Amino acid sequence: LLDGKKTAEDIKNEIAAQVQKMKNNGEKVPHLAAVIVGNDGASLTYVGSKVKSCQQIGFESTLVVLPEDTSEVELLDKIKELNEDADIDGFIVQLPLPKHIDEQKILMAIDSDKDVDGFHPVNIGRLVAQQDGFVPATPAGIIEMLKREGITIKGKNATMVGHSEIVGKPCALLLLNEWATVSICHIETRNLKMHTIDAEILVVAVGKPYLITEDMV
Repeated sequence: LLDGKKTAEDIKNEIAAQVQKMKNNGEKVPHLAAVIVGNDGASLTYVGSKVKSCQQIGFESTLVVLPEDTSEVELLDKIKELNEDADIDGFIVQLPLPKHIDEQKILMAIDSDKDVDGFHPVNIGRLVAQQDGFVPATPAGIIEMLKREGITIKGKNATMVGHSEIVGKPCALLLLNEWATVSICHIETRNLKMHTIDAEILVVAVGKPYLITEDMV
């Protein structure tokens, strides 16, 4: 059983020690900002946990809460402000956004060097080219957990079930960059069991509980 909560706590403790060293050396402490539009309960909880994590590890944090009826132009202005603010090292715009706002336009407006979610096409391109850049958090966490548990990825048959831009595709690329042989499955895949039964590493990121049954592993 892989314990993600323990891994997360270990990483937070390691980062807290690094931040303390930075403070001792008089260096600037990283500053994360989060932007949320509206009052979606799940989004508020998610962003709140990020702010709490920042406090735990010693980062500066700023939470920007905008009303549900914020226009696309107003949100773009706020993003421009954060892009140009030298004190802000990185920021996220919490998804989903209200329906009257074009998510792709918003994600494209974020400076790729401050795009800590790793959703900007430039950062996706860097991931493909194996260059330094921001990687979406969930896929990065999956790879980190495998490594910290001493599970060899190189040479393994890995199956990724789900091909979203947020988890499936970047996770498949990260596995490929670690020299796994990767199969990617999605809603149109015929005979899913054929791809999961021989997988030495199986990652599932779909919106359907219990999709993978005992006989498929």
